[in-house]
Amino acid sequence: MPETPENTNHDSEWSGPGPEGAPQRPADQYEEKILGGGDQDISERLAAIDDEEADLRAEALREGLEDYDLDEEDLALLAEWAGDDVADLYRKPAPVVAVVGRPNVGKSTLVNRVIGRREAVVEDVPGVTRDRVRYSAEWMDRPFTMVDTGGWEADATGIDHSVAEQAELAVEQADAVLLVLDTTVGVTATDEAIVGMLRRANKPVIVVANKADSQAMELEATALWSLGMGEPFPVSALHGKGAADLLDALFEILPEFSEVAEPELVGGPRRVALVGRPNVGKSSMLNKLAGSERVVVNELAGTTRDPVDENIELGGKTWRFVDTAGIRRRQHMAKGAEYYASLRTQSAIERAEVALILLAVDEPLAEQDVRIVQTSIDSGRAIVLAFNKWDLLDEERRYYLEREIEKDLAHVAWAPRVNVSAKTGWHKDKLVPALETALESWDTRIPTGRLNAFLGELVAAHPHPLRGGKQPRILFGTQASTRPPKFVLFTTGFLDPGYRRFIARRLRETFGFEGTPIEVTMRVRERRSRKR
Repeated sequence: MPETPENTNHDSEWSGPGPEGAPQRPADQYEEKILGGGDQDISERLAAIDDEEADLRAEALREGLEDYDLDEEDLALLAEWAGDDVADLYRKPAPVVAVVGRPNVGKSTLVNRVIGRREAVVEDVPGVTRDRVRYSAEWMDRPFTMVDTGGWEADATGIDHSVAEQAELAVEQADAVLLVLDTTVGVTATDEAIVGMLRRANKPVIVVANKADSQAMELEATALWSLGMGEPFPVSALHGKGAADLLDALFEILPEFSEVAEPELVGGPRRVALVGRPNVGKSSMLNKLAGSERVVVNELAGTTRDPVDENIELGGKTWRFVDTAGIRRRQHMAKGAEYYASLRTQSAIERAEVALILLAVDEPLAEQDVRIVQTSIDSGRAIVLAFNKWDLLDEERRYYLEREIEKDLAHVAWAPRVNVSAKTGWHKDKLVPALETALESWDTRIPTGRLNAFLGELVAAHPHPLRGGKQPRILFGTQASTRPPKFVLFTTGFLDPGYRRFIARRLRETFGFEGTPIEVTMRVRERRSRKR
């Protein structure tokens, strides 16, 4: 039997327009007419309904659903839903291990080998890693944190000097250090300079003789004793050879809990992904919020390659900010380090709770900006738009910027807007209220009684248009989940996309949802056959 609107579940639809260039759907032809109607009377009638009356209405509607064919998934959705409260408890942090060495000795390859997944950006050219990047790892049921760093060079200048500074900070904030050397090259002057830096830091160090892929190379590794840093461990990070022995030795010197890291809040602080196209000011913003040079900042676009996490105190609470690589072009067009950085940016957005999207006001809004906004919506994250470099804005540019926002960002008119300057820190204090508003909306649940009272008043004022001589009815509505809010409507027929967008818009006008996408789906159900 072919699938029809009456016998299939339909894909979800986010509130907002479809892709650029998509043909106009039939529902769009009457949507504007529907949206033009005044709903002041609906709001007044809804306000007059108390919670007890709303619950009684919902209960009556719920009982009426028994006349329709419902499956187990339907019944589970109709059960009362409740969120889980996260206790504000602190736990001792896992030990921290910094991985350092000169450029292109295989630090990121070793990190990927130890953590068991390809997260650190790896490419066969020096200087791919620039910031210090933290990864969670585990060995023999013991957790620890690995910090990958950029290549350290003694007399570096420009961006390379900033990279070296980040590596030194990683050593200061670690419980132990893995010094990675290239067995095929031997000890270089840079290696000896790194040893001097590590001696001054006075941290426990294990020498990793990487690229020891053969017995001959393992013999060459013995020459690294000359550094005076203890026994070198021959390892092939690429193939995994010797990694187990290295980790066993590492845990002999690691404390049970970190002696340098701050205690962690169980459940973690709220996670914010800093996203935007290259050179829009993400790293500058993170540094300004952190109050220190946490990440490398350079005029060179694409400086950040790996997502960089940082706990930051703002507005009296701790936030976990993630600085991400700028999304330069479509993923299938990217290559090398840029391709993997794009993948990790996408992953960082999905791991975050709210996306803080930076947009540079000194340039016209670009296709990349719109795509980044859409990526965050598609990932179901809460959204705050931060218009950076506001201190560079003149009256003429402001006029054109408003026109660009109306044209390109109309589908996220619900997102809070903050005008900031990452360079000076102007208005950075306004970010916290915007983030809190977006997250509160992201977590919001509408009581079932109140939701069905809203739907009843809305449908009475604006019924669905007739389709084929029939008018689909909404039998019952429930909020399936939050983060983001998702609503499921049980209906007697297919609801046009325009009508679902209309419902989503009215949900926003009535209940807020500022800063979060919302999803409205439907389940078309037929009445049970009466037995004779």
